[in-house]
Order: sequence, then C-alpha cells, then structure tokens
Amino acid sequence: MQSISQPIADILELSRWAPSGDNEQPWRFEIVDEHHLIIHASIKGGHGVYDLDGCSSQIALGALLETLTIAANKHGMRTSYSSGTHSDYFVELIEDMQIQPDPLWEYIQKRSVQRRTLQRTPLTDEQKQILQNSVGEFYTLRWFEGGVRWDFAKLMYNNAKLRLTLPEAYLVHRDIIQWNARFSDDRVPDQALGLDKMTLKLMRWVMTSWQRVNFFNTYLLGHLIPRIEMDLLPGLFCAAHFAITSDKAPESIDDYIKAGRAIQRFWLTATSLELQLQPEMTPLIFSRYVRQGRTFSELPCAVDTATKLANSLSGILQHELVENTVFLGRIGNGAAATSRSKRLSIKKLVRVSSESQQTY
Repeated sequence: MQSISQPIADILELSRWAPSGDNEQPWRFEIVDEHHLIIHASIKGGHGVYDLDGCSSQIALGALLETLTIAANKHGMRTSYSSGTHSDYFVELIEDMQIQPDPLWEYIQKRSVQRRTLQRTPLTDEQKQILQNSVGEFYTLRWFEGGVRWDFAKLMYNNAKLRLTLPEAYLVHRDIIQWNARFSDDRVPDQALGLDKMTLKLMRWVMTSWQRVNFFNTYLLGHLIPRIEMDLLPGLFCAAHFAITSDKAPESIDDYIKAGRAIQRFWLTATSLELQLQPEMTPLIFSRYVRQGRTFSELPCAVDTATKLANSLSGILQHELVENTVFLGRIGNGAAATSRSKRLSIKKLVRVSSESQQTY
C-alpha cells in the first residue's frame, strides 16, 4: 500500500483537526492529484436537532477550509476553492514562493474544548484587541464580563434543562458520547463532559434508554446536577462570555462558511494566547427555531420553553444583534483539557480518485 504523496499528506494531516459540532467531521477527502483534491461535505442538515438547516455543519466546513489554508501556507502553497453542488468543494493547492507560514499552524492540534471551570481573571485589553483582529473587519467581538456572567450562566443553566429533557436531543447525546473514554476519534469522550465520576457513572446507566432518562428527569430531577456541573458553574467561573457578530445576518451557505473561517482563526488565536474556550451554541440554535416558527420537538411545552430562552438571549445580546450572531462561547485562563475529541485517521478520511495513478 503506497502512501499519499507529500506535501498533500501533511496538509491533510493538519486539516483533519478542524473542529465540528459533536466531533461529527462531516467531510471526506478525495485526492485527485498532488495539487487538487475534492472535499465531499455533508452540510445540508440531518445531523440532529442541533444542526438546523445544516448551519452548524456549514460553520464547521468553514473552519475546515481555513485550517486547510493555514496548513497549505506552512508548505508554501496558497489555496483556491470552488464549489459544485455546495456539497463538493474543489481545492487547488498553488505553489507560491512568496507565501509565509501562518503562525497559527502550530496551534491547530493544540486547540480543544475545555468544559470545566476556568479562572475569572479578566482578559487584558491587548488580548481582546488581538482576538478582535483575528476575526477580520466583517465580524465584531462582544464581551460579557463581571455581573453579566451570571446572566449568561443562568441562561445556559436554563437552556440545559431544555437540552437534557428533549427526546430529540437524547438521540444526539446517545450517539455522540463515548463512555469510559478519555479520547475519542469520532465522538465526545465522557471524561471531557466536565462531570464528576459519580455523576458520569449514573448518567451512563440512565442514558441506556429514553424511558429511563424521562423517568429520572420527571420524578428525580435527574437533569439538575448535570446542569450545575456542565453549565452553571462553568458559566460563572470564566473570564468572560463572548459573541461573534457579523456585519449582516447570515443567510446563505457561503455566509455560514465565511463565519466558520473567522471562528477558527479566533479559536486558534485564543489558543496561541494560552486561553481556553468552550462553545455555547445551543441557545442560538433554539432561538433560530423560535424566530422561524419551526417545530423541533414532540414535547408540547418545548416551544414555550425555547421562546422564554430566546427572550432571555435577546435581552443579553440586544434583540437587533441576535440574528447577526454566529458564535457564542466562554473563555478564560486555565488548564488545557486532559480529555478531548481526536479525529478519524487519514486512512479513514481520504480516498484517492480513480483518475489518479496513486493508490492508498
């Protein structure tokens, strides 16, 4: 079995570390030749209740394209992208002697999600300016610090009740958690969830079936401790919560892909500053369901609960900026995650085109 030729093998080895919701990795690579490849992306939705219209997958694809560009620059190449069906993206790697390596390349594999508590030490003005510069002129960072942390923590705590009591969300959680694991190639290891050992042990037993989950939630407040450990305490113990807003509300697939590219540069820059980060996207997703009048659950009370949460989010962000917001998260100094999602191997992600003379 021959290896993929260099440097495309090294470029893809770095690129595969791009982030995606629940470590879905909704893409596969097809190598045409040494300078051309096709990204087969699954960005039309269908990845569960958290991927409304595929927007989350489109943001992830943007992060992948930005990561691939950074990886290519490291090898003296620039990238050119074109799309066919908005599912297949054609990539050309163009040698350019004037290209300088992007310093963010060395943080691609170090970037991770930290779901545990962080230090409350405020970010400096210099750190904020560097992070603002990272997202470019079409995006603005808004910071929520001090007492507003409580508003965000309470929002995430209330949002978690909806998230943990929806049968549709249970199906996602059941499939994406890898139990008794510190690392996972294609899911989220349970040790990365931010829960203590006893809570994890109980949750693993409860999540065997929806009937068991529903019983514990209804009669034993089974969602209470996870909400405190995964949402309330981390929401209070961080430097700040933040929002990345676009100069216009995203509407097209290209809009979400561009947002994903900016988000990845922000995340890598935060990593370079030794800051830890956790996305807080589900309030945005549910508020979009509410704005569009879309049904997302068989539970009759779900829409009313989501509407209250959407109103809370609007109060924090200011109503006119909610639709322009492409990313929410919390950030701060702290230890790097000791448990994390990894990625599928190149062998599983790549195939060589039949048009090519190479075999993998």
